Amino acid sequence: MKRIYLDHIAAAPVDPGVLAEMRPFLETHYGNPQSLHSDGQLAAEAVDAARESVAVLLGAEAGEIVFTASGTEANNLAIKGLALAQKAKGNHLVVSAIEHASVLKAVKTLERSGFQATLVPVDGEGRVDPAEVARALRPETILVSVMTANSEVGTIEPIEEIVREVRAKSPGVLVHTDAIAAAGHIPLDVNILGVDTLSLSGNAFYGPKGSAALFVKKGRKLVPQIEGGIQEGGRRGGSEDVAALVGMGAAARLAAGAMAERSTRMTALRDRLIDGLIRSVERVRLTGSRAHRLPYHASVCVEFVEGEAMLLGLDFKGIAASSFSACTSKSLKISHVLLAMGLDHAVAQGSLIFSLIDTTTAADVDYVLEVFPSVIGRLRNMSPLYTDFLKESGR
Repeated sequence: MKRIYLDHIAAAPVDPGVLAEMRPFLETHYGNPQSLHSDGQLAAEAVDAARESVAVLLGAEAGEIVFTASGTEANNLAIKGLALAQKAKGNHLVVSAIEHASVLKAVKTLERSGFQATLVPVDGEGRVDPAEVARALRPETILVSVMTANSEVGTIEPIEEIVREVRAKSPGVLVHTDAIAAAGHIPLDVNILGVDTLSLSGNAFYGPKGSAALFVKKGRKLVPQIEGGIQEGGRRGGSEDVAALVGMGAAARLAAGAMAERSTRMTALRDRLIDGLIRSVERVRLTGSRAHRLPYHASVCVEFVEGEAMLLGLDFKGIAASSFSACTSKSLKISHVLLAMGLDHAVAQGSLIFSLIDTTTAADVDYVLEVFPSVIGRLRNMSPLYTDFLKESGR
């Protein structure tokens, strides 16, 4: 059976060109970048080149890029590192209600040590109102964190406007953005956004797992969260995974060159999929913003069925999708993102996400649309909720 992989947000494939650049550093170039001999210097040069490539993708300087092993680590370094470095100035943080768990749990940890936090709500499309962020600021606020785009509903946030509102009211407050779902897919320039830190992950744009980074604006101080080495300018200890970082650099260059074409092609496929899903089955609703949406992202809620059951039914037909964040998908909890958007528990349980990859074709989308009604129909026939709905509607 042909497999159709539509779970980009959980893990994207490594581009063949990226893998080719990584291969020497997995097989023959195994020096440590901190070593003084020529093998070490070769590795150091490769890491420096990767750092420059990631910086170019973001409009940053190479010295502003701190490599980490995951996006989760990058978010923890930003939230905890910035807050602890600023604690003499205040103890209040402002974050959106739909942040990734790596941000929300980092904030919870800080709260247990004396910090305070305010969660800013979102509208029904998952959009943060910049004015709401500004209203949440206090004299003791030191950090704001709002993601660039949400991986569960695909909504792109107005980060530039949020930063402008924060700077107008409290110029000294730092702003972090989790750009893991967005980097490499939509244009991001840290100078235009105005953020102080920005996290991204190589695996999200066809690089290898284990490669990620945090942009840290020049002059911003943060407390390291992994200690024990001088790597990354003393901001993150631990021997560099040279092959992974080389891969991230290669993926960044590829993304910078292919972004416009990718976006145009994927947006067309995304819209074809969204429209088809809504037309093919009743009581299916789009989640997230239609106008402000990641080009590769289609998400819906299907009433009267559960996400896990849909995933299994689609997998049986050769389709890989997701229900909500891969970091929480096995917890059997309802998505905090959907609840924050105002969906009730019963509807939120029917979350379904299709996230396209580079090799997705129109034929793949059409196959999904072909099998989707039968998968949902079979599940609804076993659902007491759907039976009640039919009776109430006189069918």
